[in-house]
Amino acid sequence: MPPAGPTHFQRVLFHGRSAGELLFLLPEEKLEARRVDGAWRLSEGEIGLVLADADVARELHAPPPPSLGEAADRIGVVVLGESLPGNAASFWSARVFFSLPEGAASHHVARAVKSLFRILEDRALSARARSSLAARTEETRALVEVGIALSAESDPDRLLETILTRARSLTQADAGSLYLIEPGEKGDLLKFVQAQNDSVRFEFAERTLPLDDSSIAGFTARAGEPLNLADVYRLSQDTPYRFDPGFDRRYGYTSRSMLAVPMKTPQGRTIGVLQLLNRTRRTMPSGGSTGVMRTEVVPFDEENVELARSFAAQAAVAVENRRLTENIRRLFEGFVQASVTAIEQRDPTTSGHSERVAKLSCGLAEVADRCDRGPYASFQISREQLRELRYAAVLHDFGKIGVREQVLVKARKLPPMGLDLVRSRFDQAVLSSAAEIWERAAREGLAEREVARLMAERQGALDRAWRAIQKANEPSLLAAEVSAEIARLAELTYRDASGAEAPLVTREEVAFLSIPKGSLTGNERREIESHVTQSFRFLTTIPWTPDLARVPDIAYAHHEKLDGSGYPRKLNASDIPVPVRALTISDIYDALAARDRPYKKAVPNDRALEILRAEAGRGLIDTPLLDLFIEAKVFETALAK
Repeated sequence: MPPAGPTHFQRVLFHGRSAGELLFLLPEEKLEARRVDGAWRLSEGEIGLVLADADVARELHAPPPPSLGEAADRIGVVVLGESLPGNAASFWSARVFFSLPEGAASHHVARAVKSLFRILEDRALSARARSSLAARTEETRALVEVGIALSAESDPDRLLETILTRARSLTQADAGSLYLIEPGEKGDLLKFVQAQNDSVRFEFAERTLPLDDSSIAGFTARAGEPLNLADVYRLSQDTPYRFDPGFDRRYGYTSRSMLAVPMKTPQGRTIGVLQLLNRTRRTMPSGGSTGVMRTEVVPFDEENVELARSFAAQAAVAVENRRLTENIRRLFEGFVQASVTAIEQRDPTTSGHSERVAKLSCGLAEVADRCDRGPYASFQISREQLRELRYAAVLHDFGKIGVREQVLVKARKLPPMGLDLVRSRFDQAVLSSAAEIWERAAREGLAEREVARLMAERQGALDRAWRAIQKANEPSLLAAEVSAEIARLAELTYRDASGAEAPLVTREEVAFLSIPKGSLTGNERREIESHVTQSFRFLTTIPWTPDLARVPDIAYAHHEKLDGSGYPRKLNASDIPVPVRALTISDIYDALAARDRPYKKAVPNDRALEILRAEAGRGLIDTPLLDLFIEAKVFETALAK
């Protein structure tokens, strides 16, 4: 039977599927698909069936090439309907033919084509279902990944950037912006906090908008429902909101489709608006032999709306959690500052010490982190670890709140008011000695000159003793001659107001005045040193988060020395980490160079550094770390911040 010609098939339509899709779905065991390059050649006994999209049908309806000869009657053309949107395979539809069984009659060919269409339609429906399932699966996976990413992001600015970037990616938006609702003096406002645009470069600046219906974002926030606009320049006159074309005019951009979605917490409270602009679709040209991509702006569809709504809900939770975290952090910062204030109110002379030590410690740790040579070339410290060090440094002396105030602020060797008490005895001794001398003069008939001599002698002895007491009472190193004179004070007596003989200086007072260095007795020094343990006990009662878990341990070790001579645990170098070493150096430096204290004068910076070098030379503090402290002038740069 004669083969079928093009008139049998060229009017057959198959709407909704492109030729490329049908080619993919053909039953390969029955039909052989081949790409034809150059001349259209058919083997003897073959019948060609060309699947063509409607927009290339004109080319295929042209007269067949002369090279076909008698085969021209054996080519059938199936004109398919309009290509599906976004189909990248449509331009392959031209110049493809299929071999049907040799000697096939026209009715056999027609039956084969009908059968083919049924198979293709069934497979197309199945493919669409699979494609839809795959798309939903991909969207779900994307939302899960986004949720994980948002939960893991700790930086507030990067969090907002991530929200907008991921939202645009999920909805194929060319641009977008993010608004957060924040309190203002006269009510809530919309704060414009983030903007992105793939097509133009622009300078972003935060600004605020009134939370009302005049803007698209404001209307969305107040209504609490998504707003999907096909063209922002063609808004109905009935709508209360208007599009602001200022950005378009300034940067030469053309805004079209827009999707604004409220960011709602699980409790239903709107905290912001996610605004997506210009959904883009990239397609292949529907005809020809080249595959140049074409981009067009299209409206957001319902799937975009639902996807954006789900994402905005996730973003709202992330933002709300971040706000809660920041509020907790500010609350804790307030608690820390209140704690420091409480310490400094007990000892006003050390005001600012904790904050300065924190700045010095973190500054030194950052210098060590940047070091590219020496023992600290491989040292690294993260932002979280710096925050951990800062808290430990700010709170390192908190335990002093448990030390008796008379010991904590003791400026001289004698207890507060102790010198006044001794002075009162000396004054009584002068009076009582004068009375004794006059009694003797009356009893023995002494001349007035002798009385004057005896009184001057007694007064001189008391004056020398008093000067020795004053000198010994200072917290400086006790000289040997002063120490010997203080030892003799225990032998001096006087008659009190009742006439009874009593020691001029008690043994306890002699013990205070005999302190060889500083102003504290052994017991008092141990009480002061106990502040480290008190700080540790206090800090361990706080439920620190994992990133701050070492705060108590860092503060606990700030008086330890590398040679094991520190306190309270006598740790060795291997047990003292770098942050603690930085804290120790900073604490000693500030104690030396800070303002005058009642028990010592502030030393010049050069002298303070010399004392630190001497400490390092004896193996008490970290020499390489001290070198970095001095070379980088941390004492200037850190305190200048």
